Amino acid sequence: MSNTLPPLPYAYDALVPYISEEIMTLHHTKHHQTYVNALNAAEASYAKASTPKERIALQAALKFNGGGHINHSLFGRSLAPSAAVNKGTGGVLKDGPLKSAIEKYFGTLENLQKQFNATTAAIQGSGWGWLGVNPSTKALEITTTANQDPLLSHAPVIGVDVWERAFYLQYKNVKADYLTAIWNVINFEEAEARYLEAVGGSKL
Repeated sequence: MSNTLPPLPYAYDALVPYISEEIMTLHHTKHHQTYVNALNAAEASYAKASTPKERIALQAALKFNGGGHINHSLFGRSLAPSAAVNKGTGGVLKDGPLKSAIEKYFGTLENLQKQFNATTAAIQGSGWGWLGVNPSTKALEITTTANQDPLLSHAPVIGVDVWERAFYLQYKNVKADYLTAIWNVINFEEAEARYLEAVGGSKL
């Protein structure tokens, strides 16, 4: 029961204008922290449970809050201050293994973005959009998960939160605008490290 809130590798206002300081502050200090607290509580209850029925009853809380913690930890590292506003390297895909893989499987980064955004925008309710590595074929694929379910079918390379609270304060109900904007702050350096780990056979 030692899960803790990981610090973000940038300030809460570092992703402006694409993600507001208010959203990042609430997302990290309130929502992610709540998942951490609830996961620790569920794990403590599980450790004390004396019957299979009690342990089974805790599975939903462990999955939801554990997934929320895993997903948000990855999401925080998937973003970086944007190069488009001279703040950092966010949004820049440099020549290298990840760019080559994106071009192999999607043709261009723009095609990936269009396919990713279309797939992710179609999520009904809350969930996550993912670019991941298929462990069997090592191919880059786009997939989604519902609610806070973690990505188990693929090794995650990029994860985008499409719960309304991730964008509503800034983009209102226009999810498509949020999905277009977020590519300006995607941390492709982190994504490439994850891609190389995945195709190298290491477990994420």
